[in-house]
Amino acid sequence: MTLADEVRTQPDEIRTEETQAEVVAPSILLTAGAAARVQRLLAERQLADHALRVFISGGGCSGLQYGMALEGQPREDDHRFGFNGVDVVVDPVSMDYLSGATIDYVDDLMGGGFKIENPNAVSSCGCGHSFKTERDGAASGGECGCH
Repeated sequence: MTLADEVRTQPDEIRTEETQAEVVAPSILLTAGAAARVQRLLAERQLADHALRVFISGGGCSGLQYGMALEGQPREDDHRFGFNGVDVVVDPVSMDYLSGATIDYVDDLMGGGFKIENPNAVSSCGCGHSFKTERDGAASGGECGCH
């Protein structure tokens, strides 16, 4: 059997299969617990029309740090996501570092806070608020200087 015979779907009709590059859209995930906490924050502050901005900035023990803010005026170039009634916006540069990340809200005996599980981080600070990526060079270890 030849290659032409393998892709033949009907007599005298040959299906051509083009190889297409896989396009992966950058994305993040906000868990239901995190969405509920953001909704409570928006209600407490009477900011129903605001979004959660998630961003990366330089700093922290590991070189890059996570940040969050309530955003009233998202920018045109922001990546926009919706989760359980919560809008999330991320600027394009931060999206490069956050693609594939999961944002959760954890409330336990030690206190509550947002936690980011980031597949792009090769090392993280002990406090979980700063990180390094492979392109920034893995951290050399050591203790968190945040506390």
